[in-house]
Amino acid sequence: MEQDLHVRDRVGVQDFVLLEDHTSESAFIENLQKRFNEGLIYTYIGPVLVSVNPYKDLPIYGSDYVEKYRNVNFYELPPHVFALTDTALRSLRGELINQCILISGESGAGKTEASKKVLQFIAATTRKKANLETVKDKLLQSNPVLEAFGNAKTNRNDNSSRFGKYMDGDPTGGHIINYLLEKSRVVFQAKGERNFHIFYQLLAGADDALLEKLSLKRDPSHYVYLKQGDSSKVSGVDDAEGFKTVREALQVMEIGDEEQQALFLLLSVIIHLGNIEFASGDGGRARITNPDLVSTIAKVWILFCCLPGGKKPVSDTPFSHTKKLVKALLNKTIEARDDVVVSPMARDEAVKARDALSKSVYERMFTWLVQRLNRSLQSSWEVKKKYVLGILDIYGFEIFQSNSFEQLCINYCNEKLQQLFIELTLKSEQDEYRREGIAWEPVTYFDNKIICDLIEEKHKALTGIVDTCNKRDIIRFESATSLTHHIAKGKPGTIEITHGGPVTGITKGKNGHLMVTSKGLGALKQVP
Repeated sequence: MEQDLHVRDRVGVQDFVLLEDHTSESAFIENLQKRFNEGLIYTYIGPVLVSVNPYKDLPIYGSDYVEKYRNVNFYELPPHVFALTDTALRSLRGELINQCILISGESGAGKTEASKKVLQFIAATTRKKANLETVKDKLLQSNPVLEAFGNAKTNRNDNSSRFGKYMDGDPTGGHIINYLLEKSRVVFQAKGERNFHIFYQLLAGADDALLEKLSLKRDPSHYVYLKQGDSSKVSGVDDAEGFKTVREALQVMEIGDEEQQALFLLLSVIIHLGNIEFASGDGGRARITNPDLVSTIAKVWILFCCLPGGKKPVSDTPFSHTKKLVKALLNKTIEARDDVVVSPMARDEAVKARDALSKSVYERMFTWLVQRLNRSLQSSWEVKKKYVLGILDIYGFEIFQSNSFEQLCINYCNEKLQQLFIELTLKSEQDEYRREGIAWEPVTYFDNKIICDLIEEKHKALTGIVDTCNKRDIIRFESATSLTHHIAKGKPGTIEITHGGPVTGITKGKNGHLMVTSKGLGALKQVP
């Protein structure tokens, strides 16, 4: 008994519920630290699993561990992600109730790796049949594809998911839902960060013939969209090997050579677009200073259009496509009722339009890729009623010095997940105790509903205000300026609005006012 107490003092308790002072944050952190120092990265809080990223490979995920945790009671063995997965699988099969594993945490916490271990356990423990093996291979191979196109190096994490994904499935098939892809990364990366992995993998791993076809060079420093973070090379990461892995995974997913060629051609178009340079010409109109690059993009685009399934160009001459592309890059088109007005853009507007085009192309390509993966994962079996196990791998919560609108959406998603967690683990349990008259020591907690209400409450919160701004008739003025929405403190019902263009950032203004900045054509109107 005394020896057990000494062990407990050294390695901590494996379930935080067993802590003597279970309401103390310092006791919680101390227990986590003890276990981490002993190489124990998993700890329970009842049915919840807490994981600490060790940032190194641990020998606890082999086939021996799979067999060890298979069909074993949740609390019978030390905490492990396999135990959580096994419990969900057994509940799915035994109780015929849909299950979902929610994985959340700040950026770099190890969420993506955890989701891979969940899939590994599922694949290893399902029935061994030829057609089921094919489905399992596809589920596992979807990961390297999604990581290549949706993950990137950040200052916190060399393989950070820059999109959210929900995967569900049964032994006969699966489905992926993606959301909130960080499109802005395509055109801008902070110091020390990279664009999406696939760009660097393409340059490092493609053979010389493919690079020549795409008019690309191997060195990422030649391309504006790939060099802004000044971190093209990542220690311990082999981009050439990554490209090989991606191509093999695409083949397993039944995405053939022609569809792969289409993906690579689109990637090269985006890379080249970033190198198009603009200057101010006559009357402040934008002009392109390197027109030869536009011709290169036109040639690549013709190759894309000529692929099977592509929209065949009316003219195969690069010259006609070059003219169309130049016109699109230098002019904006406004449709108003029956009128279509084409007007030239200033240099700054042209740069933003080019970046918007690049982001839009990448987002559509990523959406197509997920849809194509889903088609490959689709079950060919007819099942009367399917029960599925879902895995939610959500974006990491982050706070920067300057937070974009995309970051607001990411953090809002995390707040909503935290609200669900509070509802399921703290609020509903205590409400049930209260209804049944059970004596217990109330657990106090911060209810983040007020944070969610700030964003989503109808007619009062941020989303409602932005919707109101977008729907109202406003007088436009010609200036590319930074604009703000002010939520007037202490004056409910009064909002001063200066509006125009897409929202680009949210900061705290004077007197505690929330300031939402946007750039583009704007207007000023007082809203009652």
